[in-house]
Amino acid sequence: MVESRREEPRGTTVERTSDRELVVARTVNGPARLVFEAWSKPELFRQWWIPKSACVTLLSCDLDVRVGGSYRLVFSAQGSEVAFFGRYTEVVPNARIVWTNDEAGHGGQISTVTFEERDGKTLVVLRELYPSKEALDEALASGSQDGTRETFDQLDEFVTEAASASR
Repeated sequence: MVESRREEPRGTTVERTSDRELVVARTVNGPARLVFEAWSKPELFRQWWIPKSACVTLLSCDLDVRVGGSYRLVFSAQGSEVAFFGRYTEVVPNARIVWTNDEAGHGGQISTVTFEERDGKTLVVLRELYPSKEALDEALASGSQDGTRETFDQLDEFVTEAASASR
């Protein structure tokens, strides 16, 4: 019998897996503890989240990563401010964070990021479940996913440096 093992992504993969779901995956060069901290501590999150190539500035980053906690990110882009906000519905340290994306109203997705550590590296999988096919189509058409690969590259860079510094 041949053992089936899920292959880890090389680089960042972005895949529409259904009419309503988008999945981003990347193996990050560091332990789940550091990856979780990068997602849950505002002072760390702000260092890697915005693609460097984007003409966007993060003005504020408020994260209260706990069940019932909220987040609010305010960006400046082309002279106007845009806010992203929601609440955390599930938090399992070093393993999983689930949050709402309330700025889109009823069209907002539920985001789930998981961290699975293997041999000192962490498989990070971000799943975004939209309420309808049309909502996901609209998000993709807006180009909101264009910087995703770069953002996950920056996460890997950030965690790799943090892991090296903690040795």
